[in-house]
Amino acid sequence: MGRIRVAIAGVGNCASSLIQGVEYYKRLGYDHPDSSLGLMHYDLGGYVPADIEFVAAFDIDRRKVDKPLKEAIFAKPNCTKIIYKDLHDFPVTVMMGNVLDGVSKHMRDYPEDRSFLVARKKTCNVEKVLKESGADILLNYLPVGSEKATAFYAEACLKRGVSLINCVPVFIASDKNWAARFQEKNIPIIGDDIKSQIGATIVHRALTKLFQDRGVKIDNTYQLNVGGNTDFLNMLNRNRVVSKKISKTEAVQSQLNNPLQADNIHIGPSDYVPWLMDNKICFLRIEGRVFGNIPINLEIRLSVEDSPNSAGVVIDSIRCCKIARDRGVGGVLVSPSAYFMKHPLIQFSDEDAGDMVEEFIKGKKER
Repeated sequence: MGRIRVAIAGVGNCASSLIQGVEYYKRLGYDHPDSSLGLMHYDLGGYVPADIEFVAAFDIDRRKVDKPLKEAIFAKPNCTKIIYKDLHDFPVTVMMGNVLDGVSKHMRDYPEDRSFLVARKKTCNVEKVLKESGADILLNYLPVGSEKATAFYAEACLKRGVSLINCVPVFIASDKNWAARFQEKNIPIIGDDIKSQIGATIVHRALTKLFQDRGVKIDNTYQLNVGGNTDFLNMLNRNRVVSKKISKTEAVQSQLNNPLQADNIHIGPSDYVPWLMDNKICFLRIEGRVFGNIPINLEIRLSVEDSPNSAGVVIDSIRCCKIARDRGVGGVLVSPSAYFMKHPLIQFSDEDAGDMVEEFIKGKKER
């Protein structure tokens, strides 16, 4: 089937977990009893994890820029758990990206080991790097709130025919104007805002639909999240989380026939707790009424390593995007976006979206 050549914008914890994980599964090999552990698909459309090759990377932190990618993924402020340390020597150097709105001003007020240290380097020619690297796909892992920076990389993809997987809550694939531009160029795109394998949003969606399917009237619900990585530190600037709250809220509301009033649903990041590192803790509550108008309340606490949880979904997004390129299919990939992303162009239930992805992998046309 060949290789899947992937470029990365933002060499943070999520990129670190993905790169380590690809190497982990590559070293296990297909005949190892644990080769499928933690994967939704070991073989997806003929592609296995070992077919993913990282060919370019962009960042703005001076501890990462001009460093080999295999070293940069372990540089501060990255703090995710180690999956696989002894990476092979792949010849990729992290290039200086365009800062734009990629760093919130308040980040400067925190210790060096937690915040970004912007490199004083000339911005590289992103389009040229994408072309020379032969990248098929660009993963957008920029910080939440990077509206201008995300648009910059999306433009570069359009100009170079590179697919975009938009893992952050900036609305590109779910924006009709952007979607039309990728369709016109026949470039596959998946987005926006990656779901985790078993994360706060997917659990909240599943429980919301369960309540509705079992005849329960939901009155109120909240989802509060805390964590200690730079993503949570960045989101202390509430101006940067507007689209994040929209994305997460719509992901849950879409499972209801009659969405809740704004005052009855609260979903979003809550606070930054440094010692949690890459651990994310979700506090979720649903209040409703069952038979005879009798109250029912549900509360759960979910604790996950945030970045590996994301990588388990991105690894399938990459392969779905590549098989679309192989087939000459462009524009927004509806079923992968609906299954893998919180804010797709078209929302479906996770059960329906999962079935649609399996049909897509088998070569059937999108609904």
